[in-house]
Amino acid sequence: MKTAPGFPTERSLRVGGVTPFTATDYPGKLAAVVFVQGCPWRCGYCHNPHLQPRLGESSLAWQQVLDLLRRRVGLIDAVVFSGGEPTIDAALAHAICAVRELGFDIGLHSAGTYPKRLAEILPLLDWVGIDIKAPFAHYDRITRVAGSGDKARAAAEAILASGVDYEFRTTIHPSLLSEDDILALAQSLAQMGANNYVLQIFRAQGSRDEALNAVAMAAYPSAELLRQVTQLFPNFNLRSA
Repeated sequence: MKTAPGFPTERSLRVGGVTPFTATDYPGKLAAVVFVQGCPWRCGYCHNPHLQPRLGESSLAWQQVLDLLRRRVGLIDAVVFSGGEPTIDAALAHAICAVRELGFDIGLHSAGTYPKRLAEILPLLDWVGIDIKAPFAHYDRITRVAGSGDKARAAAEAILASGVDYEFRTTIHPSLLSEDDILALAQSLAQMGANNYVLQIFRAQGSRDEALNAVAMAAYPSAELLRQVTQLFPNFNLRSA
């Protein structure tokens, strides 16, 4: 059994919400999603901006979450920790182990915001989906935080070295990423050894950025770009709205 020796056990995860059933958040498995409060990055296309603040109290007690998950045993296969940015919470490892004791596989949605903490919990995970937002040198264009690209690169390298199943995915919008940007990013990920990559077309639903929401998405990305990116990865998908 995967355990978390040395991680705090007295703290409770600061939860912002729970989705009790989803067929889309963990590839090939029925899952519940636990959303963790807090994220220091401010991406305009964020679908959960209400989870960006790190509030003083959890909107849902961790014990309530565990009780709900116990009732899901036999109905779902896995639990995914998402956010916000779940690695912001020092109680994450303990929460993962408590959920694993119920018999669930464990997934994580992360942006790689805290690469050191991500590396520490990777042995506790069965699958991780990481948002790779831009060419690493231009990350602050998306996150609005200087130095964020270095953290994302370190997180991606840790995932590739861990042997844990993963999905790298990039949300694309013509105001944020040109087709040259997308191709350069895809080439750099392929050179790092990534073999599972997804491009996600921007969805206005949930985004509070009116400028992004107003831009037409027709003919983006082009068929030629998709042809070039497809050739770089053994497993590549385009995910639309």
